[in-house]
Amino acid sequence: MLFHPPLVPATLVERYKRFLFDAVLDDGTAITGSCPNTGSMRGLTTPGSRIWLSLHDSPTRKYRHMLEMVEAEGTLVGINTGLPNRLAEEAIRAGLLPSLNRYRTLRREQRYGTNSRIDFLLSEPGRPDAYVEVKNVHFIREPGLAEFPDTVTKRGTKHLDEMARMVSQGHRAVMLYVIQRSDCDALRLCEDLDPTYVETFRRAAKHGVEAYALRCRVSPSEVVATDLVTIDELRPGAL
Repeated sequence: MLFHPPLVPATLVERYKRFLFDAVLDDGTAITGSCPNTGSMRGLTTPGSRIWLSLHDSPTRKYRHMLEMVEAEGTLVGINTGLPNRLAEEAIRAGLLPSLNRYRTLRREQRYGTNSRIDFLLSEPGRPDAYVEVKNVHFIREPGLAEFPDTVTKRGTKHLDEMARMVSQGHRAVMLYVIQRSDCDALRLCEDLDPTYVETFRRAAKHGVEAYALRCRVSPSEVVATDLVTIDELRPGAL
């Protein structure tokens, strides 16, 4: 996806209350903006970090600037949790996920399970429906290795259990981890940060829940899904 207008560079002063940040634009103007990521953003909130912002002139918005990217470990990292679904849909339609190529109907935000919505429901006559859940990934501690989650995610654990139930009912269920950075060659699940999530993932995988990790190219002009990378937990013998 392309950014129109182009993103604006700035320097981060502070991210606070999870949905706000203060920054200084390159011309010296101090601004407050909205942060479209209410998670921990572990490793991406260091004061003085180089950041990139989108501009929004709608009269209904309180803040004109919205945080989109942070420079960390020498690369640009997309933090907007509203983008992965768009990136995932673009990737599915572009054929980057071969196992999902033969579905002609894609529906967004469909109800399933217990008071949940699946990000995408793919359907095709003569094939089992595919329930696709998308997760945003931006955390890294070791060079080349993306990690998820960066904090405890009870909601994510619930989704894994519900997707396993979809498989038991004869459907397909697919976890799609969208990595909004290009410096990672693999994805690992964070057992030290959320052991329950990892245990549930392994159980779901044994029940037939599929999982893929999609790497993106991130720049101030666009974020584009490029290719699949390995998930450590799914290497031969890992389960």
